[in-house]
Amino acid sequence: MLAVRRRGPAVSVLAYEGMSAFEIGIVTEVFGLPRPEFDVPWYELTICAEEPGAVPVIGGASLHTPHGLEAFATADTVIVPGVSDVSVDPSPALVAALRQAHHRGARIMSICSGAFALAGAGLLEGRRATTHWRYAERFRRRYPDVALDPDVLYIDDETVFTSAGSAAGLDLCLHVVRRDHGAAIANAVARRLVIPPHRDGGQAQFIEAPMTADPADDRIAASMAWALAHLADAITVDTLADRAYMSARTYLRHFARATGTTPIRWLINQRIQASLALLETTTTPIEKIARSVGFDSAVTYRHHFGHTMRTAPSAYRRAFRTGEPADRQPLSSAL
Repeated sequence: MLAVRRRGPAVSVLAYEGMSAFEIGIVTEVFGLPRPEFDVPWYELTICAEEPGAVPVIGGASLHTPHGLEAFATADTVIVPGVSDVSVDPSPALVAALRQAHHRGARIMSICSGAFALAGAGLLEGRRATTHWRYAERFRRRYPDVALDPDVLYIDDETVFTSAGSAAGLDLCLHVVRRDHGAAIANAVARRLVIPPHRDGGQAQFIEAPMTADPADDRIAASMAWALAHLADAITVDTLADRAYMSARTYLRHFARATGTTPIRWLINQRIQASLALLETTTTPIEKIARSVGFDSAVTYRHHFGHTMRTAPSAYRRAFRTGEPADRQPLSSAL
């Protein structure tokens, strides 16, 4: 007898004329493909358009959908992957659909220039948000009441999520999976996509000097791999620099160029991520988890966990076990 497939939360994504198929593909890969191996109700994806029918996309092809804004507005998670023209206000119909979804309590997401649609609907006023760095100045001039941060990959502001350029949309989608289903499932999805399991939302979206064929970059990568295998050890910048056969000053410069962040910030984030599976799947005391991933005390662990996850380790564990949302607090109080 065939098992009955459990329906998961509804996700809708907006297709628009002139879009890149990659932007729809991001959402489809994460939320649209069936994932029976996880034994959890996976998402039910619907591709929508302002007007049902053919939607011309880049390359001379057309995407056809029978679903319009009515279906778009009724999903549990509503995604705008971009806008066709950042200089034009969103249509009244799209504004109404976004406001309707937000009023119902839906999770609203944007990828890249989709933030212009969310701002045009009034959903970002007084909130932190991001968009592609190339649109930052235009966005600031047009929506001065939005606390724009163009230097990050994505921002999770409770019910409204924004991300930078298209590839950062993958990071945001995986972040949502991690919030909904935990680190183990999010990491498994990342492995299937052959992408890093987690990039911190606060990581820089634009790095002036990209990685080159310089052998120093290989040494940075090797030192990072070593650190991941020794998270429980006491690791300093000097430790990592020694592994890369560099001075600490040279190592810091190469690390920033390669990753857009600092070694210590990267290391803290890796330790937090390593702790999630322990919180999700074991009853190990918080103090022991802290030591096992390399924090010198539970106090330090709770501080960094709160800053990164915007909740406490115990609240995260309780939420994951019960399915109830964790108490997500301001950064100043989530310790």
